[in-house]
Amino acid sequence: MPVENPRRLPTPCPLPPEAIDATGGTITGRARIEHRPIGEKALIEVRKAIERNIRQMTGAGVVNFDEPPGDPGLFGPESVAWKVHADFVPMIVGGVSALMTQMLHPLAIAGVWDHSNFRADVMGRLARTAQFVAGTTYAARPTAEALIERVRLRHMSVAGKDASGREYRADDPALLTWIHVAEVSGFLASYRTFVDPKMSEAEQDQYLREMAVIAEMLGARDVPVTLAAVGDYLCGMLPQLRFDQRTRDVLEVISTAPVQSPVLGVFRRFVMSAGAQLMPLPARDLIPSGERHRLVGAVRLMALATPVGRWALQNGAASRARRRAAAK
Repeated sequence: MPVENPRRLPTPCPLPPEAIDATGGTITGRARIEHRPIGEKALIEVRKAIERNIRQMTGAGVVNFDEPPGDPGLFGPESVAWKVHADFVPMIVGGVSALMTQMLHPLAIAGVWDHSNFRADVMGRLARTAQFVAGTTYAARPTAEALIERVRLRHMSVAGKDASGREYRADDPALLTWIHVAEVSGFLASYRTFVDPKMSEAEQDQYLREMAVIAEMLGARDVPVTLAAVGDYLCGMLPQLRFDQRTRDVLEVISTAPVQSPVLGVFRRFVMSAGAQLMPLPARDLIPSGERHRLVGAVRLMALATPVGRWALQNGAASRARRRAAAK
């Protein structure tokens, strides 16, 4: 059954609208799943298979979320960030949506184009991004700060010229703000679509304030920390964005890079489609409709996959971090 539509932002250029399925209803990850009798052993094997695929996609195991006992990390268990980032499916869809938005900025895509091995290892790059987000959200404070400092130092050596000859630097505060806003917009839109469509505006603003801490530690400045400010920021960025051949090529690489199983390949197609549908409207409309990887039912499938992913990943970063923070 359709659920109540999430409240739209009070800005002329909103974050993504609620995702719409083929029947016109909004989708939430709390959709009911029909359960049929299945052997306990077979169920365990299914869960392990799903968990294995998730860990392959995220490179899980690199960041230590278990020590030291009692350390709440940058945000702590009561933060909105810990809640928004807890589920694998919304995070992967939101991350892809953010990437599609980010690469519409010619300076942002130039840095990836010139200083990244994304063509040869796109899945590895996405896994490292997932590790950074999980680590800065859930790891103990020293680990999170070390991850941020490593990326900050890396940015200092990334510079060049974009396709039009304009100079860029990855540590440019304005460019870092763009990357950050695209990212948190994607995660927040995905969480609202698949987990909590009634999330209050106050909670959303709190999430934006929390995540601005990481952006500012990386060097971003004038980071918008309310829904209204993010909407205004996205509107103001529109004249700087474009969909060009570089954007098209990166989309193609992400869509066709080799994966470790056919199942992951199918999953990726639906993630790409759902991610495109959750992009902020001003940015999404810059991508030609024929190149948005639209698959009928993609958002609904991701909604159904959300509780399945939660069930399968029983010892993920969020649960390990909660045990660490509660330990004496």
